[in-house]
Amino acid sequence: MARWGFIGLGSQGGPMAQRMIETDNEVWLWARRAESLAQYENTDARFATTIQQLGQTVEHCGVCVVDDAGVDEVCRQLIPAMKPGSSIAIHSTVDPTLCQQLAKQAKEQGVLLVDAPVSGGGEAAADGTLTVMMGGEQASVDLVTPVLRCFAGLIVHLGEVGSGQLAKLVNNNLMAANLALANHALSVAKALNLKQEAFSDLVKVSSGRSFAFDVRARMPNPQAFHHGAQLLAKDVRLLATAAGENADYQAIKRTADAFLEQALKQ
Repeated sequence: MARWGFIGLGSQGGPMAQRMIETDNEVWLWARRAESLAQYENTDARFATTIQQLGQTVEHCGVCVVDDAGVDEVCRQLIPAMKPGSSIAIHSTVDPTLCQQLAKQAKEQGVLLVDAPVSGGGEAAADGTLTVMMGGEQASVDLVTPVLRCFAGLIVHLGEVGSGQLAKLVNNNLMAANLALANHALSVAKALNLKQEAFSDLVKVSSGRSFAFDVRARMPNPQAFHHGAQLLAKDVRLLATAAGENADYQAIKRTADAFLEQALKQ
């Protein structure tokens, strides 16, 4: 029986933690707010009162908090508490350089750290079909992969630490750009007096189909995607640092911004 930990029990992390709890392993949870732990009271999960206690207890810990600041705050307490040979997986979507810095700090403590952002949402996590994009040394990847199999359908190792984040950011930028193209296509169809619902049904089974089109077709307008647009806009900004003046990135960004600007209007 292994001892695993998880921090970040939101709409994405919660189902991931639940899948871990459903194994034969001992799973420890920590949350800033007690109410976040309420849904696990009738499970086999154990609760840590501090991040340090969790770190001292477990062999592996998944981190799925909201942003860079949260990941940094958690890991500053978690890394020093963990035993040499233990591991951390950063499932949050954050700046790749933050993961590289944390991996360096962890290595000084004898702790292995990988970045492992996910795609698929809470429903895929609950079904055990998440896609996990991993960055890290092969030995680290091999160590954490048995944990990830609890909630993943596909695990892809993309390179050194930070590579998983970069892949997730490129993927999400493509999603934003595809949403923009879908939005333009629906606008053109409307201008041509095509029946909107019929046109949407047609594209969904034709060569122009994409996941982004299916998403946009369900919306009455771009503003209905306001929350999702906030997350995608963050990812567009994060990729800008890594991609710089790369011409292909700039082309994706221009297209993505066209939709995000509309979706973020109040």
